[in-house]
Amino acid sequence: MPLRTSYAYTLVEKFTGFRYVLQGLPWEEGLSSYVMKTEQGIPVCICLFLGISLIFYPIFGACLDGSSHSSKVGRYIMESYYEKYESFVDSLLDDFLTRELPVNKCDVLPRDLNTVLSLSVLWKIKGEGSHRQLSSMVKFNIVKSISQVPTHHCKIIIIEQLPSGVFTDPFELEHLLHCAVFSDVTVFGDTNLELPSVLSNRSVVEVHKDVGPNILSHNNNLLHFAIDLPLHSRYPPLDESGYVQVRLKAPDLFLQCSIQERSHNRSCLFKFQTDGTEADLTWSIPAGKRSDSRVISVVTFISALLSVLSIIISTQVRLREGLKQC
Repeated sequence: MPLRTSYAYTLVEKFTGFRYVLQGLPWEEGLSSYVMKTEQGIPVCICLFLGISLIFYPIFGACLDGSSHSSKVGRYIMESYYEKYESFVDSLLDDFLTRELPVNKCDVLPRDLNTVLSLSVLWKIKGEGSHRQLSSMVKFNIVKSISQVPTHHCKIIIIEQLPSGVFTDPFELEHLLHCAVFSDVTVFGDTNLELPSVLSNRSVVEVHKDVGPNILSHNNNLLHFAIDLPLHSRYPPLDESGYVQVRLKAPDLFLQCSIQERSHNRSCLFKFQTDGTEADLTWSIPAGKRSDSRVISVVTFISALLSVLSIIISTQVRLREGLKQC
């Protein structure tokens, strides 16, 4: 076999690996006879190789495209964290929010918006009992307007980290979303509403609130809004003091702006450095005392027994009255 046709045969067999079908003949015999009968072995090899490359190009392209966009922020900031770690650990979450997110990397706007914006957050718990509202009053002022900034639309993103003893109802949040209280909201983590505190895990609520278009182009533009997040306490473990202290960490705040450019829109994410007034909050949740558990068990048993007896007696009385009428 000439060197030229032998080289073509080797390349084709190496890059394809198929052993069947070429005009109804076995691959080796068909290819050998075809290559030996023509002097165009190398062009045939090149055509086959290009065809195979075109077949697998979409797969490789999708992989490359996914890897190139892995650092971008999707619809929710916490979505990429939850897909990577699947559980909330303070060290991992803090590292993700401060280091892994592509924040302050927009070349269209100043990298440090804290020199342009003055932000303050008043954070408190409203209500009494086991059903409260976490109120966040956000105020920020455009201290210095940005010149020649493109058309943009921004929103505030608030990330609330909830401990295991506290949860928010996703269905309640969905209702508030339909009422336009938020522009978007979702819950990551444990959303089981019936679990007690000792069996539940932590959760994170991400709230989006639109602040309007072109806010960075106006000087001395004071914006303020309040976000009330409904919270509910889970059944806490027994405690002799009668209360369990649950600590709520200060929220993380971001500003996300969609900047209009000629070819496409660019999304820029910035992390706020607050003025430090948003200290952690403590929620005192009522808990049962272990010393009262025996008395409560006896009273509960007697109440259940009396309820069953009353049902049986009332049923018998009705049956007798029905027989007398017959």
